[in-house]
Amino acid sequence: MSALGLMLEARGIPTVVVGLIRLHMEKVKVPRGLWVPFELGRPLGEPEDAAFQTRVLRAALGLFATARAPSTIVDFAEEAPGRLPLPGWRPAVTLAPGLALADEIRALAPAQAAHVQRRRRSTVGLTGLAPADWAGHLTAGLSGALPASPRPGLSPAQLLKFCADDLKAFYSEAAQSDGARPSSRQVDDWFWNETTAGRTLQAIRKAALASDQAGLKAVGGNLIVPGARVVAG
Repeated sequence: MSALGLMLEARGIPTVVVGLIRLHMEKVKVPRGLWVPFELGRPLGEPEDAAFQTRVLRAALGLFATARAPSTIVDFAEEAPGRLPLPGWRPAVTLAPGLALADEIRALAPAQAAHVQRRRRSTVGLTGLAPADWAGHLTAGLSGALPASPRPGLSPAQLLKFCADDLKAFYSEAAQSDGARPSSRQVDDWFWNETTAGRTLQAIRKAALASDQAGLKAVGGNLIVPGARVVAG
């Protein structure tokens, strides 16, 4: 977006860039930029928080009137509410310890369905498969090899990535099915530290890095566990 803003400005169209990575904005030298300290993918802050998003937009549009020097970048002063922890938060569901991945997914299904009914939307669906089918493809990765993909046009490694993404979205929605608004870090801490799913993805990553299957090594070894969540060893 920084480069696009610069190109439009060069053609006589005034621009202001709302950016999440300040270094990029500085290197590109955006004409006017508002740096926001939010999660990647959330340049306006919180979904369904119109008041907060409006404050971000007003701060950005205000730069058309206040930015005088070339390449003016201003820092947005507020942290996104979703980055602030909710005291005492626990997931809306309680999982029995030691569940197999498929059983854990089944246990969370009612809560995830309740979340979708309440919010009327879901971010689950990349695979095009039912949740019951994710576990088989994911756990196959523990062997260092993947079965053929049942989805035309998707390689086994791509499907592995999509299964992991759907799994994380599914668990996040189930954990918040009671309408609570914990921070994203709290939800991630629960997923990676307390669920079979989180432990499974960590194990797949290790198996993928040791695999001779190039696609599995590239995708499973680098793209299913965020760098900040990689467990050493």
